[in-house]
Amino acid sequence: MGTDVDALFKLPLGEFTSARNALAARLKKAGQQTEAAEAKALAKPSVSAWVVNQLYWRHGYLFARLIDAGERLRRAQTTQQTSSPARELVNARREVVAALMTTAADILREGGYSDTRDVVRRVTSTLEALSAYGSLTGATSAGRLTVDLEPPGFETLAGLVPRRDASKLRATESAPTVRQSSAKEAKRGHEQQRLSAAAKSAVRETERELSVARKQAERAAANLKTAATHAKKSEGQRAKLEKQLAAAAKKADASQRSARAADAEAQEANLAVESAERQLQLARSRLEQLVGTRD
Repeated sequence: MGTDVDALFKLPLGEFTSARNALAARLKKAGQQTEAAEAKALAKPSVSAWVVNQLYWRHGYLFARLIDAGERLRRAQTTQQTSSPARELVNARREVVAALMTTAADILREGGYSDTRDVVRRVTSTLEALSAYGSLTGATSAGRLTVDLEPPGFETLAGLVPRRDASKLRATESAPTVRQSSAKEAKRGHEQQRLSAAAKSAVRETERELSVARKQAERAAANLKTAATHAKKSEGQRAKLEKQLAAAAKKADASQRSARAADAEAQEANLAVESAERQLQLARSRLEQLVGTRD
């Protein structure tokens, strides 16, 4: 049923419910009661979740870059790399998010939805969350989202450390306290402080990045609305000019008809004049004949 479910989430949002019900009915008819119930229970995505799903299905290359950028940034932050590489990774992920948001605006417009500030914020937050969690075990993946996601907070992010660091921390915590020397206690405390500081730094950096990404998305949305306003105005001007052109063409046709009618009338009048002149000439000839005969 996996392929059929994926197909549901690739559809235009307005077609989701009817297609889901049709799938459930088809599965039920085939005797697959459990699968039918699971299909029937699928929730219709929110507009923002639907947009993220479309980005995943239609623009997989960009989405893969987003996940990769998030994982590299998380590794850099939790291993306390120097600030310069971390900033480069932050900028790299920010660029991918901006590219995805530009594409998201196009998808919204194609689907007949408005890219309001709230929708832009929720799409951006979901992309940030997906990037932060990356491909970690148990992490939510795109493609079948039905609700929006929020980037992880401090406590959650503290658990997103490299596996080797996490295993060391677990090993340290599992040792009996009574057998630990003061040196081991100090080392454990130092390790916890290091991980805590790294997680706090990651949270602050993520918050700053999210703030910048949201501002960029809002500017992009504002620019799109301005462009749409100009396009609407230009369309109105074009329609007005077309209307004026049609009226002028209609008036020209009427003038041409009037000119043809006047020309026909003039020709008819000329013929009448010529006929009258011939009649006058004949009448004069007859008069001259009569006068000559009388003399």
